Amino acid sequence: MEYKGLSDHEVIANRKAYGSNVLVEETKNPIWGILLEIIKEPLFVILLVAASVYFILGETTEGFIMLVAIGLVSGISIFQENKSRNAVNALKKLSSPQAKVYRNGKVISIPTEEIVVKDLILVEDGNLVPADAKIIEAHDFSVNESILTGESLSLSKDHLSESPIIFQGTMVDTGNCVAEVRAIGRKTELGKIGTSLGEIEQTKTPLQTQIKSFVKSMVTFGAIAFLLVWGINYYISRDILNALLQGLTLAMSILPEEIPVAFSTFMALGAYRLYKSKVITRSPYTVETLGAATVICTDKTGTLTENRMELKAVFDIKSGALQDFAKDSPVFNETLEYALWASEILPFDPMEKSIHAFYEKMAPRDERKAAKMLHEYPLGGKPPIMTHIFQKGNGEKIIAVKGSVEGVLGQSHLSEADSKVVAARLEEFTQKGFRVLAIGKADPSIQAYPKTQQEFDFEFLGLVAFYDPPKKNIQKVLNSFYKAGIEVKMITGDYPQTSAAIAVQVGLKSDGSIMTGDEVMAMEESVLKQKSKEVHVFARMFPEAKLKVVEALKQNGEIVAMTGDGVNDGPALKAAHIGIAMGKRGSEVAKSAAALVLMDDDLGHMTEAVALGRRIYENLKKAIQYIISIHIPIILIVLLPLVLGWEFTLIFTPIHVIFLELIMGPTCSIVFENEPIEPDSMTKSPRKMSQTFFSWAELSLSVVQGLAITGACLGFGFYLMDSGQPETTVRTLIFTTLVFSNIFLTLVNRSFYFSVFKTLTYPNKLIPIVLGISFGLLVMILTVPAFMKVFDFEPVNFNLLLFSLLISSVGVFWIEVWKFFKRKKEVGNSELRI
Repeated sequence: MEYKGLSDHEVIANRKAYGSNVLVEETKNPIWGILLEIIKEPLFVILLVAASVYFILGETTEGFIMLVAIGLVSGISIFQENKSRNAVNALKKLSSPQAKVYRNGKVISIPTEEIVVKDLILVEDGNLVPADAKIIEAHDFSVNESILTGESLSLSKDHLSESPIIFQGTMVDTGNCVAEVRAIGRKTELGKIGTSLGEIEQTKTPLQTQIKSFVKSMVTFGAIAFLLVWGINYYISRDILNALLQGLTLAMSILPEEIPVAFSTFMALGAYRLYKSKVITRSPYTVETLGAATVICTDKTGTLTENRMELKAVFDIKSGALQDFAKDSPVFNETLEYALWASEILPFDPMEKSIHAFYEKMAPRDERKAAKMLHEYPLGGKPPIMTHIFQKGNGEKIIAVKGSVEGVLGQSHLSEADSKVVAARLEEFTQKGFRVLAIGKADPSIQAYPKTQQEFDFEFLGLVAFYDPPKKNIQKVLNSFYKAGIEVKMITGDYPQTSAAIAVQVGLKSDGSIMTGDEVMAMEESVLKQKSKEVHVFARMFPEAKLKVVEALKQNGEIVAMTGDGVNDGPALKAAHIGIAMGKRGSEVAKSAAALVLMDDDLGHMTEAVALGRRIYENLKKAIQYIISIHIPIILIVLLPLVLGWEFTLIFTPIHVIFLELIMGPTCSIVFENEPIEPDSMTKSPRKMSQTFFSWAELSLSVVQGLAITGACLGFGFYLMDSGQPETTVRTLIFTTLVFSNIFLTLVNRSFYFSVFKTLTYPNKLIPIVLGISFGLLVMILTVPAFMKVFDFEPVNFNLLLFSLLISSVGVFWIEVWKFFKRKKEVGNSELRI
């Protein structure tokens, strides 16, 4: 039957009358939520208190500067958070489920929220039902309504059922149906009980937990140090407000508020960069895991191959004729005819589409429109088969079956000789990499249809063979995984011989050993753990077997990425560390279970995704190491003169610290995020997820960097103080030395392996902009009298500025010597291994 569906005008009218198909209304203005979060931040409170103290002391200029600083910090936070949220919201819309509807006489795919009442929807196996609707036409249709009823068994439904209604959020198990939408959004049964799909709170990733714990520890340390410094200063000066300012200065210098901002920015923008590489991620935090993937389990059809499923050969057992379409002209026969009647009327499977196309071209007379389906048995059993019962226009009845060769043979009565012929043909087809289905028929004169199709006795008619050629770029893609230290395993439902042939054609590394789903299920867990390391081709797999292999790999300590597209792939996709669904051919169930969706079904984008994951992890690590290194000198410049009893104890005030915070924030969260991937990143083995983000070696290196900068700044300052220079000169030059050190630190921390001369060639247009702004602001502060007064600076001798530049370069560039010996050591180790 042909359906027209709604017109564009009717869609607009119905949306106006009944609303949109959403369960939860989105927040109108998220800016207020972001602002509320900023107000709760410790840094905001400290700045507000510091501004108040300045106003109480009568230092109105400093007070207004602190208010401006509050505006700048809040503005930067709002901009970054809003940018992150916009990126995430855009991805949410892109990854929202799609639905097929009839509009203006055509079937089109639209986001489910665009469905309106009275729309005609087409739902197929693997779909989530997008709205409450009444069935008009159904074929082999069953639906799982456990989300509403708690009943795990599927229900078969059609337009004659007692309740011909399908409900939003339920899952189509088999077949397809056309239905008219009766309720959408909160008016659906799902909406009425207040259940929202996908609203389950996500658990924190290991990296999120580590960063949150680190920041919390620093905030606690900052609070204790603040009270301590406030107390010591008050004890010495008996001036509670100035002592409070000194304490607030230290607290501001300790708080690492850039870390959570950098983390959320990296993840959100990383997810957006993935989208530009045609990969949609359901959560930005998936990016964290991507670079650590050690094994990719991929299905065959549509991932390694093109999913074209061209009918290439037909073997008819009655005539003994083998038609190989590569060299023979197609001839219509009974096997081809029954292959058609055993297929869906509205085909969505590539093999069935190919059968329909052949029938349309080869049949003497097209009898499809005049035929009427009397009964159908959905694809089921192990091995699976499907059976359809039709009545042709002339009254002739047909019972046709197609499915796995084992399944149809098991219910047929072939002679031993014929069985050997079938086995030989099957072997011949599978060794070429063909996908093979068996075709059969049953006695049409039977009066009562059995309850299950497994009770039929079939007459075996023949075999149909399909070829799905490997994707053109797939060998290059697999090589890129191998180069990055990532293993590839094929997990497919196809025959072992077909799988082995395709594995050779695509260049999958394997010793030739193959395991089947039955072997996997029969194997002890300890044995399977070992076998899952050795075997790279798994054939004749079914959902439970796929899940068991994924779990075995995880128990071996592997970080598993798993591709899938069908309903049955859902459990394995959910269990894998990184579930990957196909955007074009993937079922909505697979997409919902997966962490990533490949928009164009091209596995090649996973190479880009892994590279991006490694890049983001590397750059986030550089950013946080930079934050730690630059915070240490700020803390110690505020604290040590007081503790060591210097003549000048008030080197920095909140004005100085907030300036440094304003130039450090963009550096860590924007500049480092924009850094390219390290040249050797995709030739290294994946990092181990068990290792902590803040390893002691890396953390200690950052601490040493911070201490070296502190030594340069305070050492220079002590020399100046000891030489009789006034406090303003000492403050000016310590501050200048620290700003120079910050610029140099940004450059050397772009890589902890390659030299600064190498990293200067890295493409990052933000480096000259941000560092140029930092240097320009320093020049203004040192030359414009109004700025000098605010910062309590004074003009200094040019030679002292040059000396400051020299001291800061020594305090930072020592790490280049460390990098040189690190590279030399690694080259030496490589030569020894050779």
